[in-house]
Amino acid sequence: MNISIIGAGAIGTAIARLLTTAGLQVSIANSRGPDSLAPLIADLGPLAHAVTVQQASLADIVFLAVNWSKIPVAVQQLGPWNGRVVVDTNNPIEAPLFKPFDLGGQSSSALVAQMLPGAQLVKAFNHLAPALLANPATEGGKRVLFYSGEHPQAKQIVADLITQLGFFGIDLGGLQQGELAQFPGGPLPGLNLVKHD
Repeated sequence: MNISIIGAGAIGTAIARLLTTAGLQVSIANSRGPDSLAPLIADLGPLAHAVTVQQASLADIVFLAVNWSKIPVAVQQLGPWNGRVVVDTNNPIEAPLFKPFDLGGQSSSALVAQMLPGAQLVKAFNHLAPALLANPATEGGKRVLFYSGEHPQAKQIVADLITQLGFFGIDLGGLQQGELAQFPGGPLPGLNLVKHD
């Protein structure tokens, strides 16, 4: 199963490092093109590869890690998704203003899912800061990652990956329940929870 990341900011880079550290290959794309990713690829090592956004969208698991306001442009030329798994790592807020976007009463992932018809969307990797995300094993236990979605098989794929990367995954339910881990608004973002055996 091949994995890609669309977006090479702090969250995308943290996820790429998690994957390569776990011995998994990952393709990374951004809006500026593969050549702009050369320093990051060199830093991550031989398991990381720079690709175009179109190429990244064809992976079995696609992490979407793009600033909220840029998502529509980033995905408008992509698809059909044909049931591929998309992990939505985004929150409806961004620097420098950190002013919440008006979602019209919907969860952020419900809006992202509408932009990706045919994708099996799973919300995950969005509620921790990159520094925490970078360290799944901590304080003698496993850092907790929440995930949510409407497709049981896709959620299981993401749950297995969360475990493989060294986290302890907790299923919140559907995308509406995933609002609990949405920032801003939900009570769970930023909570540094650790599962001890």
